[in-house]
Amino acid sequence: MLDTATMPIATQARVGRPGDPCIMVIFGAAGDLTRRKLVPALYNLARNQLLSREFAVLGIAHSRLSEEEFRKKVVEDVRQYTGNDGDPDLIEWFIRHMYYVTGEFDDKNIYLQLKSTLERIDKEHSTHGNYFFYLATAPNFFGPIVEQLSAAGLMAEGDNHWRRVIVEKPFGHDLESAKLLNQQLLRVASEKQIYRIDHYLGKETV
Repeated sequence: MLDTATMPIATQARVGRPGDPCIMVIFGAAGDLTRRKLVPALYNLARNQLLSREFAVLGIAHSRLSEEEFRKKVVEDVRQYTGNDGDPDLIEWFIRHMYYVTGEFDDKNIYLQLKSTLERIDKEHSTHGNYFFYLATAPNFFGPIVEQLSAAGLMAEGDNHWRRVIVEKPFGHDLESAKLLNQQLLRVASEKQIYRIDHYLGKETV
């Protein structure tokens, strides 16, 4: 069995360097964006050795899935949306770095569970307290999610760790609602912590 601390050697040439140790938290982890775009992109990064060995994903969604069911879906998504069956050793490494919790985004208690789960994963994978939150949700959840993350202490940075949040377009439904959303985000996060992207235009960022 593959040692989960050791990433398999990629068969393709590497470009760039692996990212920092971190945990990627995906809100909307059972949704179409995650399945079609995020999971295949992460797998391809791993295949090209551009993910840190100290990396993990924590998915959160309202779909009632066990961790093993979530991992099984990840394998299915890799095979369906990358166009190949994948390397068995790499897939094993990949899914052992995948975690899942069921919850509603407006339930403050889920953020306390999220915090304790992140602390556990942090110890297991030595991710140094670096977290980034990818909001693969409807825009009306962006502000409330970030506010709840802040209330749970999950947006607080320190000298030795960072926190980031990524929001996908659309940012609101018109200019006024976009400005209001931006104000809501900036009340609890600094500008340097916020990434606003269009996954069709920002594939390198994703």
